[in-house]
Amino acid sequence: MAPRPPPAPAPAAAKPPKAPATLPSGPGNPPFYEVFGERYYVLPSSEGYKARGVASWYGKEFHGRRTSSGTVYDMNQLTAAHRVLPLPSLVRVTNLGNGRSVVVTVNDRGPFKKSREIDLSYAAAVELDMVRSGTAEVEVEAVTRDPPAGVAVPPPVPPGLLFMQLGAYRDRGNAERMQATLAAKGVSNTVIRYDEGGSVALYRVRIGPLAGSAEYDALADRLAGFGLPAPQLVTEPAPAP
Repeated sequence: MAPRPPPAPAPAAAKPPKAPATLPSGPGNPPFYEVFGERYYVLPSSEGYKARGVASWYGKEFHGRRTSSGTVYDMNQLTAAHRVLPLPSLVRVTNLGNGRSVVVTVNDRGPFKKSREIDLSYAAAVELDMVRSGTAEVEVEAVTRDPPAGVAVPPPVPPGLLFMQLGAYRDRGNAERMQATLAAKGVSNTVIRYDEGGSVALYRVRIGPLAGSAEYDALADRLAGFGLPAPQLVTEPAPAP
């Protein structure tokens, strides 16, 4: 009987695909951001800020959610949301109707109604005696030197890096195809971020980091002629030095 041939060598194991970088958390302070199609430019400092307008407040429906600065909203703490003050900032809010005032830490973004100046936590609204009315005419003034006793000055949130997001996909292959499409059109500074923080894990295709609003707008105009999805402005925290 002829000898049996040796078994064929086993095929080499395929190398696992390289996983994209995990999506970092914490937005920091971007130079600008967009909400409902409106662009807001974050102030470089709260020094000298003073304005009058309408204050509103938010409570239970947001309690426990993450704020724009990355901290968790606690309705029983003296905090607030503001559109353009850097996060965090200390401000004194005075109710012009009754003269009561409170110092709060601005750690969130909002309110986005044009008639509103600041959105206060429930605890701050209690201090100003405006819970029942829901809103009040107030004066907001930055506290930059010698804050009241017992009020801690929070550490600054590092500036965020600016990115343009072109898509979010459940399948990594679709994200890589978008990245290849961008490369074919001469856009090479793309990254894929793996985001498993939501109910569904997603692969997010981003271009950046970008230098600022001028580069962002120029890139958006360029991509508009390619028939690609509308981009989304996002930020990532800057790497630690």
